[in-house]
Amino acid sequence: MSAKVTIIDYNIGNIQSVAKAIEFLGAKISWAKTPEDVMAAEKIIMPGVSAFGAAVKNLKSANLDLAIKEKISKGTLFLGICVGYQILFERSEETPDISGLGILKGSCVKFKNPELIVPHMGWNNVKQLKKSRYFKNIDDNAFFYFVHSYFPEPSEKSIKLCLTDYEETFCSAVEFENITATQFHPEKSQKNGLKFLENFLKD
Repeated sequence: MSAKVTIIDYNIGNIQSVAKAIEFLGAKISWAKTPEDVMAAEKIIMPGVSAFGAAVKNLKSANLDLAIKEKISKGTLFLGICVGYQILFERSEETPDISGLGILKGSCVKFKNPELIVPHMGWNNVKQLKKSRYFKNIDDNAFFYFVHSYFPEPSEKSIKLCLTDYEETFCSAVEFENITATQFHPEKSQKNGLKFLENFLKD
């Protein structure tokens, strides 16, 4: 596969897992640590396992946030994963004093049922609300792997791509123009996850 992907490197966990999955699929990787790296990207993946506030602070301290916004506005394909999904939104209950990137409208909230085991960790079904090229040859209600305590509630229903139920139903993926983002971890989701990433690489 001749695809080249730029992964945002902002000192957040789980970046290497995504890189290994991409390399396994035969694509070339570059790392974005500076705004110039971001601006040179052909496709962008922003993964991450961290607190919302820490992720936003790291992006902004490296001046990566404005470059990411500019590349998205120019139509560069963008995939956000886990906290890389959440920080696309305006705010989060996790760190209410820190604003997200605000590229998508809405906020991130915590699971409300006090009897739930949080974080939501492990395999769960992903219900596809509409067709997406990234779910090509992936069954509806296929299993993907999750690790999270918060999830986005998009203001615009039209951008919702997938739903998942964990006592309450939450938006587990969105798609809007050149942006796709998931709460689940495709890099940890074995066959289904690799197929999802392969579809992204082929786009």
